[in-house]
Amino acid sequence: MTDIIKILPNTFIPIFVAINIFMLIPIFIGMTEDMSKTKRRVVVRDSILTAVIVSLLFIALGEAIFRILGITGDDFKIGGGLVLLVFAILDLTKRQETRRAQDTKMGVVPIGVPLIVGPAVLTTILVLVEHYGVIPAVLSLILNLLIVWISLINAERIIKVFGKGGIIGISKVMALLLASIAVMMIRIGIENVVRQNIRM
Repeated sequence: MTDIIKILPNTFIPIFVAINIFMLIPIFIGMTEDMSKTKRRVVVRDSILTAVIVSLLFIALGEAIFRILGITGDDFKIGGGLVLLVFAILDLTKRQETRRAQDTKMGVVPIGVPLIVGPAVLTTILVLVEHYGVIPAVLSLILNLLIVWISLINAERIIKVFGKGGIIGISKVMALLLASIAVMMIRIGIENVVRQNIRM
């Protein structure tokens, strides 16, 4: 248990950065601003449930996919790092459009997937499972989704505190951190591959 607590920051922070709640909040408000408080809560509930189910399924099937495709953990670190780097660069250089819709099922798509749990988050989770194990990665995922739930329920208050400009600025910093984590994953993967080849 003590070891898991020590590892937790290493698994929590990458998922927090990959979710990028500060980019998600303005999009969520733009999509749900015409809804009543009750409908908005239904959207939040559906989005979190969808995110949990998709993430856990992905974790459960990840190792099987690795075995079928003959992928090693280091292969995935390098490939996953490259994917995360692309997403981080897109976040830094491109403005996310707010899309409006009236259907409460938007909690499943697009808010649950891919806005909360998209390719960047799923890639991060699989890399963390490979590097640190299932329990720390799942605990960090649940803690992050709890933060997302609280943030979306209080989205308007958070916007008032930070302002739209402040939220966008923090979002860009998160994207920069994601890029740094991606480079670290690529570096670790390459270092491990080189070491294995030297031993051989």
